[in-house]
Amino acid sequence: MSIQLFNTLTRKKEPFVPMEEGKVKMYVCGPTVYNYIHIGNARPVIVFDTVRRYLEYSGYEVNFVSNFTDVDDKIINTAKELGEEVGELTDRFINAYFEDVGALGCGKADAHPRVTEHIDDIIAFIQVLIDKGFAYVAQGDVYYRTRRFDGYGKLSHQSIDELKVGARIEDSGIKENALDFALWKSAKEGEIAWETPWGAGRPGWHIECSVMAREHLGDTIDIHAGGQDLTFPHHENEIAQSEAMTGKQFARYWMHNGYINIDNEKMSKSLGNFVLVHDIRKQIDPKVLRFFMLSVHYRHPVNFSQDLVEGAANGLDRIKTAYNNVKYRLENSADLGDQQDIWTYKVDESVRQFEMAMDDDFNTANAIAAIFELVKTANVYLLEKNTQTTVLSHFITAFDRMMGVLGLPFTGEDDLLDADIDALIEERLEARRNKDFKRSDEIRDLLKEQGIILEDTAQGTRWKRG
Repeated sequence: MSIQLFNTLTRKKEPFVPMEEGKVKMYVCGPTVYNYIHIGNARPVIVFDTVRRYLEYSGYEVNFVSNFTDVDDKIINTAKELGEEVGELTDRFINAYFEDVGALGCGKADAHPRVTEHIDDIIAFIQVLIDKGFAYVAQGDVYYRTRRFDGYGKLSHQSIDELKVGARIEDSGIKENALDFALWKSAKEGEIAWETPWGAGRPGWHIECSVMAREHLGDTIDIHAGGQDLTFPHHENEIAQSEAMTGKQFARYWMHNGYINIDNEKMSKSLGNFVLVHDIRKQIDPKVLRFFMLSVHYRHPVNFSQDLVEGAANGLDRIKTAYNNVKYRLENSADLGDQQDIWTYKVDESVRQFEMAMDDDFNTANAIAAIFELVKTANVYLLEKNTQTTVLSHFITAFDRMMGVLGLPFTGEDDLLDADIDALIEERLEARRNKDFKRSDEIRDLLKEQGIILEDTAQGTRWKRG
């Protein structure tokens, strides 16, 4: 089965067929860097990192680009409030972004372009739109003529007369039409600015992604992705700009993830439920946060609550426990010969169900259900007296492949083991064998004080950080 993805442009699932066989050009809108990212920003980063991982798992070479908006009104105002230079502020929050998303298990893009690195490209792009009659200069600003572009509204599936002005579209009173949007904004006194043929200023928000996507991926890209809130006006405007400028289709597939609610209410600063990743990952294991985000299909809304996050933590722990039990048995098992076909078949069936779920519009919720089936199978198999190394290895490989796609690999975690902790655990086991339960309890309490939780299982004593 080939990958089927829901295309916002056509509002239906379609077979994914990239322009060039075996290669994917993918662009994801990144953050405006004036603060730490919130969990709403984190969702598309996690979702499309997972999409990228599955495309690579499926054999594609993915050229993945995600931008930073490092100049706009919010950045300029925040820099003034904090008494910082714009560049200092954005550098600080770009570094914070990489720290946050890295903790969430998200890899870096192949390119992370910044707006300020592409000013000359933006100016040249706008000049072409002016020359073609798709843009006009008004009192030092440059606006895009939305009514000049016949396809305006095709992504949001509304006619131009039905569309309303979006949050970042300002009606200054000098535009030809209320829906016309700024490509270039004239500079206010004291603001960061660049010189152009039509006056000093800085780019509008929408033009940035059109230019950076084209510079790094070409005139037409395979997948353009972002949050649902970007569909209109941002992505609608990107299409209008790019296709007017190049005369070619801008993006063939459009993907958008759903919103996040906090305890069944929309997240907003005014409600006091605005959750920053920088803060929440001090309270919640970022791996659990990632697993929680992936437990719901990416196009559906996510409700963030303490109970649901705890449920995700328990679920991830179940998977990890099964994995560790298999691994422990493998490390302490002799090779008994040929594979047991019935068990390897069951393992392969879970992998097949996982792949079917991911092929169906990257349905991570159903993919996780397939992993839990593998957990059940592993737990049953471990009840066998005579387990075989070939079968146990097959389980480990399946877990590694599927959890790797989700960005939650267990491989390499043993590197975190501390020799002193292992020595204490061995001493405790020896104390228990000698019925020295006082010393055994002392060691358990000592480890607990260091945040180490012991778990005595049929496969032996295991530990984890609390």
